[in-house]
Amino acid sequence: MSGQIPVILLKEGSERSTGQEAMRNNILAASAIADAVKSTLGPKGMDKMLVDSLGDIVITNDGATILDELDVEHPAAKMIIQVAKNQDDEVGDGTTSAVIIAGELLSKGKDLLEKKIHATSIVSGYKQASDDAKVILRNLAITMDEHDKDVLTKIALTALNSKAVSNAREHIADIAVEAVSSIVEVGDNNTKTADLDLVKIIQRQGKSLSDTLLIHGVVIDKEILHPDMPKEFTNAKILLLNKNIEIEKTEFDSEIRISSPDQVQQFLDNEERLIKEMVDKISNSGANVVICQKGIDDLAQYFLAQKGILAVRRVKKSDIEKISKSTGATIITSLDDIPSEGEMNEVLGHAGKVHEEKIGDEEHIFITECKKSHSVSILIRGVSKYSTDETERALVDALSVVRDVIEDGTYVSGGGSTEIELSLKLREKAANIKGKEQLAYQAFAEALEIIPNTLSENAGYDPIAKINEIISAHSGENKHSGINVHDGTISNMIELGILEPLRVKIQAIKSASEAAEMILRIDDVIAIKGSPEGAGMPPGGMPPMM
Repeated sequence: MSGQIPVILLKEGSERSTGQEAMRNNILAASAIADAVKSTLGPKGMDKMLVDSLGDIVITNDGATILDELDVEHPAAKMIIQVAKNQDDEVGDGTTSAVIIAGELLSKGKDLLEKKIHATSIVSGYKQASDDAKVILRNLAITMDEHDKDVLTKIALTALNSKAVSNAREHIADIAVEAVSSIVEVGDNNTKTADLDLVKIIQRQGKSLSDTLLIHGVVIDKEILHPDMPKEFTNAKILLLNKNIEIEKTEFDSEIRISSPDQVQQFLDNEERLIKEMVDKISNSGANVVICQKGIDDLAQYFLAQKGILAVRRVKKSDIEKISKSTGATIITSLDDIPSEGEMNEVLGHAGKVHEEKIGDEEHIFITECKKSHSVSILIRGVSKYSTDETERALVDALSVVRDVIEDGTYVSGGGSTEIELSLKLREKAANIKGKEQLAYQAFAEALEIIPNTLSENAGYDPIAKINEIISAHSGENKHSGINVHDGTISNMIELGILEPLRVKIQAIKSASEAAEMILRIDDVIAIKGSPEGAGMPPGGMPPMM
């Protein structure tokens, strides 16, 4: 109404976009993120070189790594990046697929918005399709025989197909399967869990990728403290300490008044006696290897060497915990808790061998032939830091997918076959959906074709022709047909050994659909900006809000 003073809600300099403009901007930003990683999908995908402000270089085709390195400003783009992080945290693989599906869902949603379909109807249709897709996926899943390591190897090889380790992928796949199999714990009702935190990965440049090793035990990048200490023990008895072996400093300022040389010597003798008592407690326990999370005094090192005890200090907490699980040792927090040798059965850990070995230019302590092989270490070798970094990323993906299949016992076929079958099943169900939600449901089904479409495009084939060929094969009841990117044929992915965990597929669709639904529901973007320091109100009063 004329004559009324406008109500100012936002700070000066704030920006606001509403309605179709806000939706369009969000969709375009999110789609740009999806486009950034689309070319990396599949065995024929390309790599990205990422250079940060300091000039450090990362060369990778891992979707999670690429998106983590991007420094984006747009909030919708950040939401898509969060999809990749969630996918990586939950299942360890499928990040690129999740982001590409999310981008395609938003693109389809944009088309529906332009047809005057309300965002609420689109979101409702997407949610129904997502829920039905999870059910269909579970029905398509194949149950694995718990002793079938051949399937686990094929799962790992599929994850490694698109990585820069193809020249040694069989070797890396075997290591991944053996590593995860070694840390599996069986719980109630025969449920299996594999904690990947129990797998330690160490990179060392030198030699070739094929020299990568799996060690059943723990490797710590420390050296033996004293030159007179033994360098190797068989049948080692290991004491784990989370306690300094040195004289504790007082927590308050204090002053010692010394008036004669005898008092100086008496003070030093007393310190020596206290440290010797600490070492005697350790020695009386029967331990011949001491691994300490904190410091060990120089004098204590000397006394330990005199007792023939191998000692290591300032070992990371995570390594201490791995050693505890592998050897059965209890982590001691006070020297007073160390009982005598006869009472030590439940405190000391046991390992068949503890020795020091030089890898490259650095010494390492190997703790192997453990009582309980609940921890393993993987030593990655490679010609350069770029090589070992990318190998570690590939190895983590392989470990994750093997873990997923061992824990769930289910997998599906890859090569775009599952997405096509899922799309066809959803199209059939779309006929039963009422209202405008049917159009969104149908769009969701079509969006899933982006995976085989991108695989074909990245391999240099005509994506439309290949999609039609795959659909024709599925119409003939061959639900495992997908694209063989190496020769362009439409083949049975189960026979080719292209397998993926069911958990990865379900999480990718769940993450992608939730992100798309959230972005499509946003019709107002308000960017609050701070006023310049010291700026006052402009002349003539406050401007009206735009």
